[in-house]
Amino acid sequence: MSRYHSYLSSAVRLINTYPSGTPFAMHAKKFFAADKKYGSKDRKTISSLCYDYFRLSHAFDKSIPLEEKIIASFFICKQESNDCLQSLNPGLNERVALSLEEKITFLHLSSGQIFPFSNILSPNIDPIEYGHSFIKQPDVFIRVRPNYRQRVQSALQEAGVPFEWVSEKAVRLKAATSIDQLLKLNKEAVVQDLNSQQVFNSIKVLALDSKDQKSVRVWDCCAASGGKAILLHDEFGKRIQLMVSDIRENILQNLSVRLQQAGIRLYNRFVADLTHKTGLPLSEQFDWIVCDAPCTGSGTWSRTPEQLHSFKTTELDRFVSRQKAILSNVLPHLVPGGLFVYITCSVFEKENEGMVQYIKDTAKLSLMDEQYLKGYQNAADTMFVAIFKK
Repeated sequence: MSRYHSYLSSAVRLINTYPSGTPFAMHAKKFFAADKKYGSKDRKTISSLCYDYFRLSHAFDKSIPLEEKIIASFFICKQESNDCLQSLNPGLNERVALSLEEKITFLHLSSGQIFPFSNILSPNIDPIEYGHSFIKQPDVFIRVRPNYRQRVQSALQEAGVPFEWVSEKAVRLKAATSIDQLLKLNKEAVVQDLNSQQVFNSIKVLALDSKDQKSVRVWDCCAASGGKAILLHDEFGKRIQLMVSDIRENILQNLSVRLQQAGIRLYNRFVADLTHKTGLPLSEQFDWIVCDAPCTGSGTWSRTPEQLHSFKTTELDRFVSRQKAILSNVLPHLVPGGLFVYITCSVFEKENEGMVQYIKDTAKLSLMDEQYLKGYQNAADTMFVAIFKK
């Protein structure tokens, strides 16, 4: 058995033992730790075989052997001839430079099956174009914080890291680029997807008069890692009095560390399961409430294709129920005239347009703006943002 056929066998074992619902990277780490024979190049190739399969698993007939699916997926996702594909299937390696459409046709597959959930997809998302976006890992993006543009640019240039300025603040890096040792993260720059950087663009137009210096009370109610909390501060300055909450204490502890690194003062923080009104330690009212709602995350699955592979449509209704419960407990804390920002990283209609209609019907808020930030068109995540006024 050649080295690459051994890699294929390892990939089959990894996939067959993968417990859905957990990050595949954690599963692979345990798998490799249990057998020290795998070097770094071995681990990289085996992982690539697995991830490429996850990107395309829905496109194959169930009767096709897993080994054949893995090889075909590897062929579709690679653009250049390589020793692994040459060993596993020389005929496919000869055709590796074909276009995506040509590869799909050659293998008698259907583009529409790469992402087989078009029946629940938003009508604003192109199902074929979105499906094709899964073939390639998205890029890494950083957002340069105020006054650090020259410092960040010099550090990247001196280290010889390829980069591209996408905007005045956004930098595109190749997937898997490591910058931890180059920059003071959170102080100088924040690792943040391109479209996540754009979620407050509309509120800047709708909400603030540059001459008005009144403070704004903001509740980031599903704060998670704190990327949007830092963005709020950078976009709107010291006028923001920031309250953050999340369901997990350890997440809030990590968030507090990030905000300290960023030099941002927290107004307050608390732990709460916002799907339950009982025990909500809050009586205040806020000028803005930001809800980056828990969702399927389908707009980010090209980064974690194992989630595409294992997704069941029954999960969607579970997330929608959580979103409705959170909204019913959060929205009473919005002052009259206040703004509510609803954000998801989903492409499903029920989580986005459906929730917009739900908010309009039940909370009687006025929709000011809604939009998809279509990351599948520029190697980024896809986000949905809707802004309401009470």
